[in-house]
Amino acid sequence: MDIVLTASGRLARVLLNRPKALNALTHDMVRALGAALEQWASDDTVEAVLISGAGERGLCAGGDIRAVYHDIRDGGHATPVFWRDEYRLNAFIGRYGKPYVALMDGLVMGGGVGVSAHGGVRVVTERTRLAMPETGIGLIPDVGGTHLLSRAPGEIGTHLALTGDAVGAGDAIACGLADHFVRSADLPAFQDAVAAGGVSAAVAAFARTPPEAVLPARRSWIDACYTAESVPMIVERLLATGESAAKEAAEQLATRSPTALRVTLESMRRARRLGSLEAVLNQEYRVSCRALRHPDLEEGIRAQIIDKDRTPRWAPAASPEEVAAFFAPLDEELGLPA
Repeated sequence: MDIVLTASGRLARVLLNRPKALNALTHDMVRALGAALEQWASDDTVEAVLISGAGERGLCAGGDIRAVYHDIRDGGHATPVFWRDEYRLNAFIGRYGKPYVALMDGLVMGGGVGVSAHGGVRVVTERTRLAMPETGIGLIPDVGGTHLLSRAPGEIGTHLALTGDAVGAGDAIACGLADHFVRSADLPAFQDAVAAGGVSAAVAAFARTPPEAVLPARRSWIDACYTAESVPMIVERLLATGESAAKEAAEQLATRSPTALRVTLESMRRARRLGSLEAVLNQEYRVSCRALRHPDLEEGIRAQIIDKDRTPRWAPAASPEEVAAFFAPLDEELGLPA
């Protein structure tokens, strides 16, 4: 089974169970998780839900991008339906009425962030590598990622959204993407403690001081560069700082889809104004459906996942008018109450 759902005593458990695929989410997994969460929400015997990933590599590396690629080549009809269910699940997790404990151990990327970072109790470890790497495949951060990153201190979220950089436990907590640090070796005992004595007692017993965050010390150049009006101006400022980390960021941006970068920057700035997770997910659905029809997404997945030549041939950067078109209303909207 790709997802294992169990309830014993006060704790319901979700195990994402595709370790060979880094627990990448399929549509069936999303639907099964949504149905289980609805059932447990009204089950008085269930006091908390805990989600974790099978295998040694991480919680979840995102959605099943291979399936998206093959769907694009087959007309692109299945992916919007998948995203609709996935984004509604993300919103449901964000407003879940019971403690939702996410063990964000190892790789947590894209859709993995969506099923974890909107929860109320987000646990990271020394092995955590958390990222929204969508611009590297011609997509725009979704699953509520622009909502989360737009609320990070200063322009750190913009930096992470555009570059797709992964962060560790200290920065995940400093950016508001996680809450508690627990050593990876302690996670089995932590889960047992949640089941036996509840979430608060388990956190009190096992949470430790996280590793030092790196990004807050870089705020001076991050904030100065990423407040620029456009992506080219951001790159120009990054190269002018004289900081090696800023130069590396500029070099990373040069490898990303130029259109995805421009739409991501606009998405982040609109997300700040929208406020609620539901409103941002509605926006992300529009943007993702437009990205599905843009050639960069198929090409990005081909280069990174299918052929693995790592040399995507991106389309020319979108004009301001083309960027604005990504946000225009769709015939069929996501329709979350914002």
